[in-house]
Amino acid sequence: MSTPRTGCTTEILMTAMYSIRTELKPGDIGFITYLHGILHAREFGWDHRFETYVAVPLAEVAQAGRPEERIWIVEAAEQVCGSIALVKRSADVAQLRWFLLEPALRGRGIGRQLLELLLEFARAQDYRSIELWTVTGLDAAAGLYRRYGFELVEEKTGEPWGSTVTEQKFRLDI
Repeated sequence: MSTPRTGCTTEILMTAMYSIRTELKPGDIGFITYLHGILHAREFGWDHRFETYVAVPLAEVAQAGRPEERIWIVEAAEQVCGSIALVKRSADVAQLRWFLLEPALRGRGIGRQLLELLLEFARAQDYRSIELWTVTGLDAAAGLYRRYGFELVEEKTGEPWGSTVTEQKFRLDI
């Protein structure tokens, strides 16, 4: 059985210009979910339950359309190739979610740019802190979070998506 493609080939992405937008278009929610499912299955061996973990709250955020929440979409070669979002957890706490880039776009400063856009937006919304959950093994992402002042505040190990993972909760007071 072949591995599904994400739609963004390495050859195209290495030379393509990218853009970041916040307006949602038809197909965005499905494609963000698909990217998370395909890339995390390929990179970590996670099963279909991870897609559900992404799809349900992502659809709820998109449907609600609250002004204090935002989803940023990365496009290259007219394909969705990454995302990040800020979701309201309480009046003063937000959660960073769905941060992902196609492998060919990683290491080009796009993740840093997305994180800076998110932090600027969070401050404008008067959030006092941002939380996020990630997993061990995403060392570049964890390093980026730490560079921006996020601190590891919790860890837990389990098998929520078909393989053993250690989830890590980071927090940033802003």
